[in-house]
Amino acid sequence: MSKLWGGRFTKKTDQLVEQYTASIMFDKEMAEEDIQGSLAHVTMLGKQGILSDDDVDKIKDGLHRVLQRIKRNDIEFTIGDEDIHMNIEKSLIDDVGSVGGKLHTGRSRNDQVATDMHLWLRKRVVEFVDMLHKLQSALVEQAKANTDTILPGYTHLQRAQPILFAHHLMAYVSMIGRDIERLQDSYKRINVLPLGAGALAGTTFPIDRHFVAEQLKFDAVYENSLDAVSDRDFILEFLSHASIIMMHLSRLSEELIMWSSTEFNFVELDDAFCTGSSIMPQKKNPDVPELVRGKTGRVYGNLFGLLTVLKSLPLAYNKDMQEDKEGMFDTVTTLQGALQLFAPMIATMKVNKEQMRKAVNQDFSNATDIADFLVGKGMPFRQAHEVIGKTVLYCIEQNKYLLDLTLDEFKQFSKLFDDSIYAILQPEQVVNARNVYGGTGKTQVEAAIGRADEVLEQTAAWIAEYMERSR
Repeated sequence: MSKLWGGRFTKKTDQLVEQYTASIMFDKEMAEEDIQGSLAHVTMLGKQGILSDDDVDKIKDGLHRVLQRIKRNDIEFTIGDEDIHMNIEKSLIDDVGSVGGKLHTGRSRNDQVATDMHLWLRKRVVEFVDMLHKLQSALVEQAKANTDTILPGYTHLQRAQPILFAHHLMAYVSMIGRDIERLQDSYKRINVLPLGAGALAGTTFPIDRHFVAEQLKFDAVYENSLDAVSDRDFILEFLSHASIIMMHLSRLSEELIMWSSTEFNFVELDDAFCTGSSIMPQKKNPDVPELVRGKTGRVYGNLFGLLTVLKSLPLAYNKDMQEDKEGMFDTVTTLQGALQLFAPMIATMKVNKEQMRKAVNQDFSNATDIADFLVGKGMPFRQAHEVIGKTVLYCIEQNKYLLDLTLDEFKQFSKLFDDSIYAILQPEQVVNARNVYGGTGKTQVEAAIGRADEVLEQTAAWIAEYMERSR
């Protein structure tokens, strides 16, 4: 088989070299984007008088037929044609004849592949915003159902202070909100057109890059042709954002795994998102969050892999950059799988409110409020801290909790104690006393949920607008 670029060569490419350097095995993922870019490019060639209207019509008709064949899985991509660009061009020439060879006028595979990746990734970014929006919505709905549910809050995985379960869930709503903002902001750097940069220096043909950008709904074109073909920052940025998203999902996964254990028994995941044991019939394993936690590492690896590929590359394009795609595709697939499952898993999760409350009643997470009580009576905080530390130690030795102590026992540690201490120590009072912006008090949590509802509406509007742009 002769190569479309083979005029310079006197020998066939070694078969092992063909296998090693071909990318069609994975870049066929961008087939539709490749044809989308080619249709805009050939339209521009006609508008500029570089190709005749007849040639443009033949090429466009041929590209549409090739696209339909691809959608029907009716084209056999070959390693001999190396990549998705050459495979499609070969199929086009087979369909329309030699006029198909005019399609590549004024462009290179270097700017072509960059365009394909921009087109492909911008669509996925919008899809991920949509998936994260669904997860946020599921978390907010669970928060709304648990504005009276109290559980221990932890630091160092030790019980610290009681909080509302809704407050805990809203922390993840905030994290995912930042993930959404990062993806939305990255869209403007993805939505820049490289086509027209040629191999590295532009082209001698009088092309109109801004017209192509309009056709493909790009907001801008690259200012520098060298940068256009060698820039992979937009992929690195996506891989970085994906890594942070996976880190957030992994943290939540870890808590779901712990909470659903017998030791905690705070939540129960729906059977649809768990599996059983082949030997122990009583088991209900949280496989989905466990696997999300495990797959986080491969997403990190894809980020560091591409960073390493790019770290020493001179301008402009180098074959090393072929390594930019598999990690991107793998990260998209991994993140899609996690997010598609996470929203319904959260939505169907059962909350064991009684067990959470029982845990709060059997710890010393209300100790800080006693210290605050003494401070309110005029005692310096450091002295109050020491007094309550000794009080807790006494409780441990007596196998009691703070609410079990009599007033006489409290007064052993400070004469400032009075009957009001028992109301202060009630979990609801401890929670609602944190009535500051961002705190766990019920009023503040309900206000946070209200603000989240407004943001969810704004995000939904953004998704609707950018879904249309990315088609």
